[in-house]
Amino acid sequence: MRRIPGQVYVPDARGRYRPYRSLWVREGRVAGLEPGAGRGEAILPGFHDAHVHIWKIGQLLTDLLDLREVDSLEALTGLLRERDRVLPPGAWLLGRGWNEARLGGVPNRAFLDSVVPGRPVLLTRTCAHIHALNSKALALVGIGPETPSPPGGEIRHEEGLLLERAYGLVERVLPRRTVEDYRRYILAGSRHLLARGITSALEAGADPLLLEAYRSLDQEGLLPLRVSVLAILRPDGEDTLYPLPALHRSERLVVAGVKLFADGGLSGASAAVSRPYREVGGQGVLRLKAEEIFELALPAHRKGFFVATHAIGDVAIREVLAAYARLYREEPRPLRHRIEHFGLPGPKELALARSLGIWVVPQPIFLKELRENFVRYLPEAFLPWCYNLRRMEEAGLSLAFSSDAPVVREVSPVQGALAASLPLTGRGLPLMRSLFYYTRPEASGLEALRLWPGQPADLVVFSENPFTHPEEARVVRVEVDGVAVFEG
Repeated sequence: MRRIPGQVYVPDARGRYRPYRSLWVREGRVAGLEPGAGRGEAILPGFHDAHVHIWKIGQLLTDLLDLREVDSLEALTGLLRERDRVLPPGAWLLGRGWNEARLGGVPNRAFLDSVVPGRPVLLTRTCAHIHALNSKALALVGIGPETPSPPGGEIRHEEGLLLERAYGLVERVLPRRTVEDYRRYILAGSRHLLARGITSALEAGADPLLLEAYRSLDQEGLLPLRVSVLAILRPDGEDTLYPLPALHRSERLVVAGVKLFADGGLSGASAAVSRPYREVGGQGVLRLKAEEIFELALPAHRKGFFVATHAIGDVAIREVLAAYARLYREEPRPLRHRIEHFGLPGPKELALARSLGIWVVPQPIFLKELRENFVRYLPEAFLPWCYNLRRMEEAGLSLAFSSDAPVVREVSPVQGALAASLPLTGRGLPLMRSLFYYTRPEASGLEALRLWPGQPADLVVFSENPFTHPEEARVVRVEVDGVAVFEG
């Protein structure tokens, strides 16, 4: 048995952190807690990111051009030309992370043609709901002036922009990823999460090939953290469905949920809203209505999968809640479905979400990194409701916090918890409450992991107390099952 001394903080059943002076670990599980105020390093339960794209983080760290820090079109020009010089002839130039609020403009078709005319270019916006292509790429995809927008998507021909399900048109012609590619991305993304104290996460959308990569890593004992994977039901641009995967549960991997998309992103003005956006106009893209959500979700619901539906705008949220209410009414099951993001709920939506008992999974870090976009595009009446985490808590919702990285640059739960104190209007959440919402793996189909006796010893060690010195607190060690998986 091993004793770990320090400032140990463990949340009780109501989410209140209690201090202990040491933690005892035996055979990878918590054997006991020694009461009292400790000294030295701070030890907390490992964090859970309830909505993150692990493989996409890994892909961005290894293969793609990372545009999240680029702050001008001039700087973007330099990056694109530099990458163009080193790529082999004919290869796609792929990048992700641009934000027009930071760049001072959209990298549209005319811009991309002027910078890189000789090869296909695809740059995905930070939200991953809008994609910019040059003329070379559009020609390869087969998109011309008369190409119609697909259902649930939009083609903006002059700008060279594909929104929502229109991305499926380009996905068909891109170089195919392999299982080995996915394995490499998963491991790179996992290391990135572990370095920030995240010991479990929900992979927020996987096709059959990505699921195969996860299963192979799990079978070989190579998954360094616990992962719950959402299986995508319908690929973008397709009417056919992926087959439901087999339910799976092991020590490190759970496959028990499915993913649907009801609308777009708020920061790029493609979420489905009831009032026109400022500056750009329009009311976003509603990808699925309640009837479609119900029909798509019903087979998974019947087979015991929880359903996680992306819904950000108030219109999309209402459609999803109506579909879930019908599922529970017509096919009662002890399942807790989820709404991913839940960006603009009003009082009625908050009350219905509470009565249905679903999980709600917002991203506090959006309030910091995407704040400028929200203020720029949202009608004034929406600002008090935009990712208002305090109102969600006061309504009695079951909350699980997340990052949605690589949509954002910052993955750290501590930084996310700090952002939760900065709503667009009104009061935010205190740090301790927010950090608790980053320790709820049960929202993702995993077991509770809070360092209670008998639970796995999944923990994060900080150089400073994150409750009193959050900006200075640095992750120095992370353990999963009582074994160090990160030291820094």
